[in-house]
Amino acid sequence: MFPLSLILGFTINSVPWWGWLLVVITIVAFRDIVINRKHTISHNFPVVGHLRYLLEKIGPELRQYIVANNREELPFNRSERSWIYASAKEENNYQGFGTDQDIHAPGYHFIKPNVFPFQIPDDHPNMHQKDFVPCAKVMGEFNKRKRPYRPQSVLNISAMSFGSLSAAAIEALNIGAHKAHCYHNSGEGGLSPYHDKGADLIFQIGTGYFGVRNPDGSFSMNKLVELVEQHPNIRAIEVKLSQGAKPGKGGVLPASKITHEIARIRHVEMGKDVISPSFHSAFSGIDGLLDFIEEISTRTGLPVGIKSAIGRTEQWEYMADKMIQRGSGPDFITIDGGEGGTGAAPPSFANHVSLPFFYAFSTVYKVFQAKGICNRIVWIASGKLGLPAPAAKAFAMGADVINVAREAMMSIGCIQAQVCHTNRCPAGVATQNKWLQSGLDVPLKSDRVAHYVKAFRKELLELAMATGHEHPCEFTMTDIEISMGDSNYTTTLKDCFEYEKDRVHYEGTAPLAVCPHLGGQQPVNYEYQ
Repeated sequence: MFPLSLILGFTINSVPWWGWLLVVITIVAFRDIVINRKHTISHNFPVVGHLRYLLEKIGPELRQYIVANNREELPFNRSERSWIYASAKEENNYQGFGTDQDIHAPGYHFIKPNVFPFQIPDDHPNMHQKDFVPCAKVMGEFNKRKRPYRPQSVLNISAMSFGSLSAAAIEALNIGAHKAHCYHNSGEGGLSPYHDKGADLIFQIGTGYFGVRNPDGSFSMNKLVELVEQHPNIRAIEVKLSQGAKPGKGGVLPASKITHEIARIRHVEMGKDVISPSFHSAFSGIDGLLDFIEEISTRTGLPVGIKSAIGRTEQWEYMADKMIQRGSGPDFITIDGGEGGTGAAPPSFANHVSLPFFYAFSTVYKVFQAKGICNRIVWIASGKLGLPAPAAKAFAMGADVINVAREAMMSIGCIQAQVCHTNRCPAGVATQNKWLQSGLDVPLKSDRVAHYVKAFRKELLELAMATGHEHPCEFTMTDIEISMGDSNYTTTLKDCFEYEKDRVHYEGTAPLAVCPHLGGQQPVNYEYQ
């Protein structure tokens, strides 16, 4: 009697490949027709119906790499991503054979060159460091804070929390920010060890008060003071009122995603969903917010600002009036455009709630300008401004500093897969999956962050000099024109938005280089983990 293994082996080997294929097709067809009750297409068209679901699943990738042209995709098209990738890798970031954009399209903006560009003197700081572009204003100077702060870079890393981004991504961003002498916003998820690799920090306080909260979820001023004392590289505090991706909406961190490390950093419990409310419990209303700002600054000595998406203007008018009455207020205001999006959000919020950056910024800036207090404030711009040309437009409208999030993510390998909310980021950036994170090389990616920041600053400065200015803060709203797409042809930003930004006090770049409040001066003190 033959062994069973020989009998089975003989039987398997005797069936041709097409026979096994027929068996598989029969099983799938039986499953589709008899068992399946959820999917009509595969029931009505057994076997071949699965091709539809396969194509639907890989459709975004096919469109991204094969179908879409260089200027079609959103939120960032291929040309924009290519400039960021090339800059981060120190590759050629130029383009040949002229522009491939429709320069007659409505809204297209033109930067007007001067016949005589700015000529750099031999003793100028930019003669030796072509990307040295510090902020022209000092955070906390007007309000006489104990520890004023002048960001050394006009381009900085926006708020992204550990938890939403991986440990490797946060670490690479922070080390890269240190190398490029720009600041790194912690995001509202607390200060992780990965944020503390040498860069200047802006510590963000959100509605969940993560990292500075009591066991009941309320804000703890003592914990904030202790945190600031332990981390002298925290140079400012940002109170987040809302963000462009989901203004007016809180969030939930499911218990399944909370590791012991995240629980320790955020001061939350294991095994419980963590709720970020849509509102603050530490204060209410504009008066309460202004009191909160002053209390934080008094206790920490740091400049304190706010971050918000923009909708109704009544509260901003009231805030400006109160700032005049009190003689104090936020040291900086971060305006987050509705096109922002590192945070996962319901489509209705991401697509329709809050104004896009340029409408939002001009709306608020004009409110404060009418009250004569714009130059008290460092204006931070956020919302798809991580390329030099749109950043120049933001500076012309009154911005002092640019914050970037998704562009910084791209510099460390983000491929715009748009699966940030699934924990399956293939680049290891927006995931807590250890295997996916392991592919992100921190030393390499930190260099790429620094290269991107430096390339951005250098090109932004070159745009300013082409218009005859020494620094981007000198851009005016008549330096840029917008295509109207009709018989008006083009119009200046001044005529389009109906204001001219206030002139920033600026006496040259050389005095900024020796400012005692200039950031980015911490000694190198980090180890790769």
